[in-house]
Amino acid sequence: MILVDKALAQRAEQGKPIRIGLVGAGFMAKGIALQVALSVPGMRVAAIANRHLQAARQAYEQAGITGVVHADSPAALERAIYEGRPAVTEDALALCSAGGIDAIVEVTGTIEYAAHVTMRAIAHGKHVVLMNAELDGTLGPILKTYADRAGVILTSADGDQPGVMMNLYRFVKGIGVKPVLCGNIKGLHDPYRTPHTQASFAAQWGQNPHMVTSFADGTKISFENAIVANGTGMRVARRGMHGPTVPAGTPIQDVGKVYPLRDLLEGPGIVDYVVGAMPGPGVYVLGTHDHPQQRHYLHLYKLGEGPLYCFYTPYHLCHFEVPNTVARAVLFHDATLTPIDAPRVEVLATAKRDLQLGETLDGLGGFATYGLAENAPLARSEHLLPIGLAEGCRMRRPLAQDTVLHFDDVELPAGRLCDRLWQEQIQRFFPQHITTTEDKHHEIAGHRI
Repeated sequence: MILVDKALAQRAEQGKPIRIGLVGAGFMAKGIALQVALSVPGMRVAAIANRHLQAARQAYEQAGITGVVHADSPAALERAIYEGRPAVTEDALALCSAGGIDAIVEVTGTIEYAAHVTMRAIAHGKHVVLMNAELDGTLGPILKTYADRAGVILTSADGDQPGVMMNLYRFVKGIGVKPVLCGNIKGLHDPYRTPHTQASFAAQWGQNPHMVTSFADGTKISFENAIVANGTGMRVARRGMHGPTVPAGTPIQDVGKVYPLRDLLEGPGIVDYVVGAMPGPGVYVLGTHDHPQQRHYLHLYKLGEGPLYCFYTPYHLCHFEVPNTVARAVLFHDATLTPIDAPRVEVLATAKRDLQLGETLDGLGGFATYGLAENAPLARSEHLLPIGLAEGCRMRRPLAQDTVLHFDDVELPAGRLCDRLWQEQIQRFFPQHITTTEDKHHEIAGHRI
C-alpha cells in the first residue's frame, strides 16, 4: 500500500520493527507469519499464542524462523519479547497483556474466546486486528466502543473480502462517485452444507471443515457483509440479501442489471453478493454520479452510460495483505474497516435442519444452524438470536428447518463474556428493544449489567 511500504522501510532502517502477537496458529495464522517473515521489513511476529504449542512452533518453522522459545509464564514471555526471541505460549491473555507488543492479530474464528482476547488486548493498550468477521459481526460495535475509550484501533483486515470491499468503497467515494452497493463475488451458496459435505475440500487445502462449511452455507458471507454495512452505514435489502445467481462467467460489469434499482438508489445503499460472476472471488462496488459532465467522462473511461458504474477488485489475497492493516493501525492510527457506531446489520441463527427440544446447538459452520443477514433494528424489534451467540444454547422447543431462532427458543449457557458484551451493546445502541425475556436470559447467564 502507498505510504505503508515506505513507513515500514523506515522502521526497518531504525531497527524498530512493529511487534505483533498472533492469537491462533491455524491455516491463516501460518500464512501471516510466513508473509511477515518473507516480505515485510519493519515488522516481526514477536510471539504466537495457541492452545497447542506444536502448531505455533510450526508457524515459525514454516516461515524459516529458528530459535523459538516456549514462554511458560508471563515474565518469560515479556523477557523473550524484549530480547527479540520468537516465543510461543499457551496463554493468549498473557500475550495480550505483555509489554512490547504493538498489535494483536486475532485469527481464531471463535466468539467467546476471541472476545476475551480482544477485551484484554484493548485494556492493555494494544491495537487489535481481527481476521474474525464472526466476532466483529456479533460484537464489533461494543468492542469498538471500548477501543475508542482506550485510544486504540479495532479493525478488520486488508486481504479478507470485507477489508478489500472497504478499501474499494473508500476509493469510489473518494473520486466523487456515490457507492450504492458493496458486494462479494461467490462461487457457491448452499445453506445445507455441513462439515461432512465439505470434508474433502477442507482436507485438500489443509483447512478446517467447519470454517469451509461456513463459507458454503452462507454464514461467512453474511458476517462479511454485516461488518461492511456496520462500517459504511449501509443495510441489506431483504433478509438473507438478494444474492442473485448468474450464468457462470458473467462479467461483473453486467451484474448491476440483476438488482432492483430502487433498492440501490433509495436510502444508504446495500450490501449484497452474487454467485457465478467473474472475476471470482473478487469484490465490487456499484456507484452513481449526479453530474452530467462527470457521467460523460465515466462513459469515456469505459464504465458505461450509467446510472450504475461498476468498480471491482479481481482478487482478495487474505494473509498477504494483513501486514498492511497492522501498519495502518500502528503507524497511522487508521482502521481498514471498523463499525461507525450502532449495528446496521446482524447475522441471525437459522435452523439448518429440524431442531429438537433439548438439543444443544453446535458452532458456526456446523450441522445445526446457518446465518442470515438482517437489518439490526428489525432483528432487535423481533428479538432474534444472533448466530454468534448460538453455540452451546439448549433448545427450549422444537423448530422446523429454515426457521429463524428467537431468544425465547433457547437457554443461553451460563457465565459467558459474549452474552454480557451483547447486552451492553443492546443497552447502548437499542435500549428501546430490551425485553423482559432477554433480561431474564441474561440474568440466568449471570450477566446482569
